[in-house]
Amino acid sequence: MAVSTAVRRIGAVVVTVAVLAAAVVVGVRVFRHHKTPPPACVVSRTTAGSGNPPTISYTLAIDQAANSTTIATVGKRLGLPDHAVTVALAAALQESKLHNLPYGDRDSLGLFQQRPSQGWGTTSEILTPSYAAAAFYRELKKVDGWQALPINDAAQKVQRSGAPTAYMQWESEARTIAAALTGEITAGLTCRFALAPSPEPPPSPVPSLANEVGVSSLDRTFATAQGWTIASWLVAHAEQFRIVTVSYGGREWRASTGRWRANAPNESRVRYSQQPVAA
Repeated sequence: MAVSTAVRRIGAVVVTVAVLAAAVVVGVRVFRHHKTPPPACVVSRTTAGSGNPPTISYTLAIDQAANSTTIATVGKRLGLPDHAVTVALAAALQESKLHNLPYGDRDSLGLFQQRPSQGWGTTSEILTPSYAAAAFYRELKKVDGWQALPINDAAQKVQRSGAPTAYMQWESEARTIAAALTGEITAGLTCRFALAPSPEPPPSPVPSLANEVGVSSLDRTFATAQGWTIASWLVAHAEQFRIVTVSYGGREWRASTGRWRANAPNESRVRYSQQPVAA
């Protein structure tokens, strides 16, 4: 009887340990399942025609999205057509993957790997995305008939790369990003991130808006394409300026969800709100 009792006690201990281990495993699995995803942005567009998926989407890091919107808004500020934005995005995707690189082959730098020694500007200028984008567009406009050239060929005329067909591989992604950021499609860019509380007031995006977008005030109405271009710029730069909501055209984006939702009234003003100062 004593042996039987001891066996039962040992069995109970084994069962208890097994149950606790299982609970730990389940807890770890639940924790992993609910782990907050890293900050990221998504651009997407609906496609038409047989053989194509109904929606094409690309995921970008926050800095890639911010640099993309800068490239797009500078092109629109200069009065260039959307094709120019697509060409510039394809070039930057190939040269830097849309990261503002402080290094490169020989003295190449920045989004487009422009070289100070080749007259593109100073190191500081080239590493300023708005300047680099404007410099690319300046050279693109010098190319005869660039508007009618394929994206790869137009980019190559500016970049003069040793891999002259490399820009072709980025055409679909460049078209999708350009469509989302030039207002060709609505609510085409979303970003999601979390902001830690801060006791400091958030910086104003207005000076950068004026420099890159050419808009010094949002206290006015905007045509649809321009309105969505501005809204996309605000979303892509939201983490930098601690913006938590952006609304335009009856839609509202929230940083916490990373989604656009219907939001009445349907007005032609771009509005945003920033993170409140922590007490």
